[in-house]
Amino acid sequence: MNTRAWCVVRGAWLLLIAASTATAQTLEKRVAAAPDGSVRFSFDARPGVYGNGRNMISWDCDKGNCRNRQVDGNWNDHDDWETPCDSGPVRVALSKSGGRILDLRVYVGGQWRTSTSATDLGMVGTKEAASYLLALALRDESRAAEKAIFPAVLADSVTIWPDLLKIAKSEDVSRKVRRSAVFWLGQAAGDAATRGLTDLVDDGRADREVRESAVFALSQRPRDEGVPALIRIAKENKDPDLRRKAIFWLGQSDDPRALALFEELLTRP
Repeated sequence: MNTRAWCVVRGAWLLLIAASTATAQTLEKRVAAAPDGSVRFSFDARPGVYGNGRNMISWDCDKGNCRNRQVDGNWNDHDDWETPCDSGPVRVALSKSGGRILDLRVYVGGQWRTSTSATDLGMVGTKEAASYLLALALRDESRAAEKAIFPAVLADSVTIWPDLLKIAKSEDVSRKVRRSAVFWLGQAAGDAATRGLTDLVDDGRADREVRESAVFALSQRPRDEGVPALIRIAKENKDPDLRRKAIFWLGQSDDPRALALFEELLTRP
């Protein structure tokens, strides 16, 4: 083999090793190895998630109608985005200083500008991205913790409600982070998420505000899941304030089962 051919083969081999190493490394290790400054990564968004690449993210969208939308009025981050609006990917920009993640920003759609000093880790798997973000929330070392939950919720083909419930119940994280976890737990799919919220409301050892957040989260569940749970709280929970909150949210539901409960309570001897 001549020298030129050997150089080509050796170069290809080194590239293959580098790619394999990057794949084998966890996202956490790759972020830890990155220098201070902005560290960016992207991942696939779940169906029904759209954004304009800078300050607007919508989710639970179907045929042009979106149930939920977040608009950030502070989007003076011109070095981070290029638009237009589309269905992905989810893009996360971490602010790293002294080896710690101090803050993060999340976008959907558009693309990163290349003329910055940021470290771009490229596209990562949704499971790995969600795991990293939820671990960041659970560590609760900075204001990035509360913000980390939202992009995890947007990840495609990942079930995160068990992790959200773990965060909501943890006494090692701040009330603000726990309330954020409870809110997004209310948006999660499945009967198990509803049961988790109900158990959290019934847990007399849990923080009062977190339990109140769980009542609200139940009001955001589909009617056939949330209304029966709220009715049970209104009738059986030992905390009068939680019962009142359950009754309030039932009053917003326009559900005949709620009206039947009100009639029962009002006509009770």
